[in-house]
Amino acid sequence: MPSEQLPLLSAEETTPLPQEATTLNAHSTLHRALEAFHDHMVSQNLSIHTIKAFDSDLRLFSRYVGPRAIIGNISTKQLEDFLKYLRYERGVPCKLKSLARRLTTLKVFFSWLAEEGVIPSNPAAPIVHHRVSTPLPRILSEKEIAQLLTATEKWRRDPQKPDARPHLLCTLLLSTGIKKSECMNIAPTDIDTSEPGMPTVFIRYESIRQRYKERKLRLPPAFPAVLAEYTAQYKPQKKLFECTARNLEYVLDECAKRAGLPPRSVSFEILRWTCAARDLKAGMDEDVLRRKLGLSRITWAETLDKLRRATAPPL
Repeated sequence: MPSEQLPLLSAEETTPLPQEATTLNAHSTLHRALEAFHDHMVSQNLSIHTIKAFDSDLRLFSRYVGPRAIIGNISTKQLEDFLKYLRYERGVPCKLKSLARRLTTLKVFFSWLAEEGVIPSNPAAPIVHHRVSTPLPRILSEKEIAQLLTATEKWRRDPQKPDARPHLLCTLLLSTGIKKSECMNIAPTDIDTSEPGMPTVFIRYESIRQRYKERKLRLPPAFPAVLAEYTAQYKPQKKLFECTARNLEYVLDECAKRAGLPPRSVSFEILRWTCAARDLKAGMDEDVLRRKLGLSRITWAETLDKLRRATAPPL
């Protein structure tokens, strides 16, 4: 039985509201803006869990300021008072992690309104996130990356049993930051080596609903040579990696072992975060990095916050 989509607002909040114009503007009510934002999230093909979480947080805010509040009049102070209410006055325990998530929701919602030109500025932008002791992603250091690639290169040139797959896999993940599912979906024809020194891989999606995630990503200049060796050894036909994802996870575990790195320190997720962190530190534009990772603006907010904290120099 499919999951039921909860209404954005409660019956008490929605029944007496007057009809509004379909075009959203600074004079629209919060009720209308939340409906439009919900439709926006659906159009972005966000998961039902993400949409429900955002809707739930925004319902709380609507109950606090009132669904008839004019969005152009909502101030930073009102948002700060709302967060104070959640933390100390609501009468329901509110952990710092939950508070931080709800602030993220407000920042994303009002950022969307500002980017769409509905309101002149984002009232949530000046509010600073509360520090939350959530685990940061594991990111390999440059020294660890060098150890890893040295080990895979040695494996590639092993005189007894050369294997190019580990080096191909690690360089692919470190340079593109693609997810496990995207990696497993690559076909040999998705890789273009026709332009000397500028190989690329096209990340495609079979689902029409996810076509917005499709993108072309740059590969290292030396990638074609490794690919040629790998192709000669494994002879892939329909997919670049014609094995299970679990099998490649074992390969990454062995890579970590040969590199002298701790167990489970090399994985699809860790190499994705490592790629993103390196690009951010190298000065890549944040929106370019968001698109490289295939993330929507909504999910990017939390990802960027984690990246910034994970790459911040120690105090």
